Amino acid sequence: MIDETINPEDNSQDHNLTPESEHASNTTPLSGLYENWFLDYASYVILDRAVPHINDGFKPVQRRILHSFKEKDDGRFNKIANVVGHTMQYHPHGDASIGDAIVQLGQKDLLIDCQGNWGDPVTGDSAAASRYIEGRLSKFANDVVFNPDTTEWQLSYDGRNKEPITLPVKFPLLLAQGAEGIAVGLATKIMPHNFTELIDGSIQVLKGERPNIYPDFPTGGYADISNYNEGQRGGKIRVRAKIEERDKKTLAITEIPFGTTTGSLIESIVSANDKGKIKIKKIEDNTAKDVEIMIHLAPGISPDVTIDALYAFTSCESSISPNTCVIKDDKPHFMSVNDILTENTLQTKELLKRELEIRLNELQEKIFFNTLLKIFIQEGMYKHPNYENAGDFDTVVQVLNNLFEPFFEQFYREILPEDYKKLIDKPMSSITRFDVKKADEQMKALNDEIKEVKKNLKHLTEYAIEWFEYLRNKYSKGRERKTELRVFDKVEASQVALANAKLYVNRAEGFIGTGMKKDEFVTDCSDIDDIIVFREDGKYSVVKVQDKVFVGKDIIHVAVFKKGDERTIYNAIYRDGTNGNTYVKRFAVTGVTREKDYDVTKETKGSKILYFTANPNGEAEVVNVQLKPHTKLRKLTFDLDFAEIAIKGKGSMGNLVSKFPVKKITFKSAGVSTLAGRKIWYDDILKRLNADERGKFLGEFDGDDKILMVFKDGTYELSNFDLSNHFDEKMIRIEKHLPNHVYTAVHQDGKSGAYYVKRFVFDDIPLGKRLSIINDEPGSKLILLTNNLNPIVKIKQLKGKSQVEEIVDQPLKELIDVKKIKAQGNRLSFHNVQKVTAITEEVDLAIPAKEETAPQEEAAATDNISLEITNPDDIQISEDGQMGLF
Repeated sequence: MIDETINPEDNSQDHNLTPESEHASNTTPLSGLYENWFLDYASYVILDRAVPHINDGFKPVQRRILHSFKEKDDGRFNKIANVVGHTMQYHPHGDASIGDAIVQLGQKDLLIDCQGNWGDPVTGDSAAASRYIEGRLSKFANDVVFNPDTTEWQLSYDGRNKEPITLPVKFPLLLAQGAEGIAVGLATKIMPHNFTELIDGSIQVLKGERPNIYPDFPTGGYADISNYNEGQRGGKIRVRAKIEERDKKTLAITEIPFGTTTGSLIESIVSANDKGKIKIKKIEDNTAKDVEIMIHLAPGISPDVTIDALYAFTSCESSISPNTCVIKDDKPHFMSVNDILTENTLQTKELLKRELEIRLNELQEKIFFNTLLKIFIQEGMYKHPNYENAGDFDTVVQVLNNLFEPFFEQFYREILPEDYKKLIDKPMSSITRFDVKKADEQMKALNDEIKEVKKNLKHLTEYAIEWFEYLRNKYSKGRERKTELRVFDKVEASQVALANAKLYVNRAEGFIGTGMKKDEFVTDCSDIDDIIVFREDGKYSVVKVQDKVFVGKDIIHVAVFKKGDERTIYNAIYRDGTNGNTYVKRFAVTGVTREKDYDVTKETKGSKILYFTANPNGEAEVVNVQLKPHTKLRKLTFDLDFAEIAIKGKGSMGNLVSKFPVKKITFKSAGVSTLAGRKIWYDDILKRLNADERGKFLGEFDGDDKILMVFKDGTYELSNFDLSNHFDEKMIRIEKHLPNHVYTAVHQDGKSGAYYVKRFVFDDIPLGKRLSIINDEPGSKLILLTNNLNPIVKIKQLKGKSQVEEIVDQPLKELIDVKKIKAQGNRLSFHNVQKVTAITEEVDLAIPAKEETAPQEEAAATDNISLEITNPDDIQISEDGQMGLF
């Protein structure tokens, strides 16, 4: 056996060699490999898969699909399976991804004419298999996408074919279609925009103005683009379904938000119903050509509140975060949609310029050769002895050069041998049949076209504008804006949440919650409500509703808390723990920090609430106060009217009731509200009522006051002043309903076409009922409605047999007295009325509001008063111990 053990003392051997050092020269660190491979992969996905190019708006697969469509284009439909197979010679990926991309392009209804079941992006239905559906390029695609003369080409992935680097698109196609893709390390989400608005924006760019475009979604609906940020990162779009109130028990969704389908929308509504967020009886999907999702409400459920709840708890409202990323100069760039439109427009202008230059060159070449042929035939050069006896081509060129030399000035360029070759290849029959007159006419037509082309090149901007106007005139029909832009009001979930839970309380032990079913029931609530709790020691706090939560012992009041509620007024009488004095105060709680203790009293130890009520509309009752016997007191009982107590800040001490101990306080009689009527405004942008001074002031409302709404079709309706109400877009008038106010209407009879005038008051009909103020004949129209008591109108009419135009001012009060609302009225004129215009202005029916002290100032003033009466030297008490500063 051979001993191969290395002797440590043997210096003849290299003892320093290790496996690591032996292979060090051939080792590549893993970190370097991963870094290079990842960057290569990321670059590939960004540039060649997920992100569209700014020039044509296509991802590579889309570009290859359209190139394949063009190569197979013969005007007839092609099986999509064939197009998929054809595209695979350019796109090195599977057929499934190509087929899906074709369907997505076809569903955008712009570049591909579709035949068969291509699916429906609105309902979410998928397309049939590619072997069953067909498609071809649309006329629009042929007009704006292709031109081999202006296309830059490259070899396909296997080198067998040529494919376009980008297509010469002469339209902002990227913004029209939109795009979405997820790459490595970045993503893109570009919104679709309106076809006509993009053309208008491009014309603005050509005129030197900066465009300002907004999204338009194929699904319609509403969109709030207040924070669109020109489509850049950090922007946001809120989209909503269009929900109509068919009647008080039925809602209809007729348009859905972008990014949803009718199926997913219905699922979200059913889920919200199951969770108790909304309450519906039945939902039906009647969607066919148009969306129609019918929602049948449960009995007693408000349609207005349900609409808000649908926006708050379902996919009827969603938020989209745009992220406009495009490939430009072989790199990803984040740009605004307005900058993209500007670049696309200038690129279109450049492409039009190149097409004109190519066309000019073609025309010049045609004239060049026609002139060459005409001279060749007219001068008989083909019969010249030197030409006939020339042996080879070089000799022919030399002979023809000598013959054409006197005519060189007629040509715009030098005559090349290739031109002579083309000339001598003409058959003799065409030379002998040459028609000089016809040739001159052709030359004139070509020269005229050259003049036109040169004119367009000189006025390239005007030519580009004409191009966009041509596209608008030819293709914009049926491409009107589908999405209505409006500002959304913020829906507070707590304000519209359905009362899907029951609140219970254990007053002695201090627990509240929805899971305490053996304890005292308080009220219905939702699982997202806040609860306000008052305790006997004067402490109060607001907590989130829970299954069971400890809030403090000796609870005297518990209710759902409404933030910002200035109408709920708390009436309280408490005993101070330090000096034993009794105080009365009235206050509102509009905003607090959750789970923080506040105090009704002076925050002294031993203070106690003696009397407490919560009044939802500021009611002020009368109570009887009984004092304990005392030598200084002659009268031991007196009444206290809360209406005489000012409403102060929640931190105020209140007014003194008595310095003597109180034995008992009892309720004597109910009172009325001491609050002024609620001031209501109508915001025409949001189509909602508000108390925030936004929009048109409707007046002060209280009790049974109502709102009058008049609609385009001549009907009217009365509504209460609940801020949750929704209003019809077809409404033409909204104001406070004054039952005795006289209105004047001019209407046209649908049967006779005659104009009538009537004066009337709006009947006090039940809320939600519609009543017409014009007759029921088909074609009848409400022409004019005014609340001016002495209205004057300008009548434009045709008079006499000759129908001479006449304009008269007519006081309508002279024509008719006040009649019932269903009366037809009197004829406005017996001549041919053309137009009626009101001269007098409308009356503002809003009741002027009185100036009020700001809450901060009022609270501060209250606190000062409270501090002043705490000084015993300043307090004067009557012998019977009644409250007040005597």
